[in-house]
Amino acid sequence: MKRPVVLTEADRDWLVRVTTTGVHPAAVIRRARVLLALDTSVGEVDTQEVLAARVGVSAEMLRLVAKRFAETGGDVDATISRKQREHPPVPSPVTGEVEARLIALACSQPPQGYARWSLRLLERHVALVEDIPDLDHSTIGRVLKKRGCVLI
Repeated sequence: MKRPVVLTEADRDWLVRVTTTGVHPAAVIRRARVLLALDTSVGEVDTQEVLAARVGVSAEMLRLVAKRFAETGGDVDATISRKQREHPPVPSPVTGEVEARLIALACSQPPQGYARWSLRLLERHVALVEDIPDLDHSTIGRVLKKRGCVLI
């Protein structure tokens, strides 16, 4: 192994508890089992192929868990749990003000030559308005549906 995994006795006990008791996500249990299999503190470990077959994962999974253990500085909990997002999700362009303007536009009279508003017609008109960001017709439909507005 390029990155040896050395666990303390307390870490081993905790990982055994995670894999045998309680309710944990399957991915957490799988990574805990991989860490236990990679632990060199109890003696020499088998080859990657043998370990992968015993634990029921790929050799790549073994490599990734060992890499994550090294990156976290030997923090077992950080290794087996999900990574925190580095960036927050992209904020929605639809704010309360945009939503209100969109509903007001949908409730107004349709343009000359049209009997009613359609989602694509609203999309074209939203693109012409300066202070409303360009929205896709499916986004406009979701906003109107959320507020119970029906295009008649």
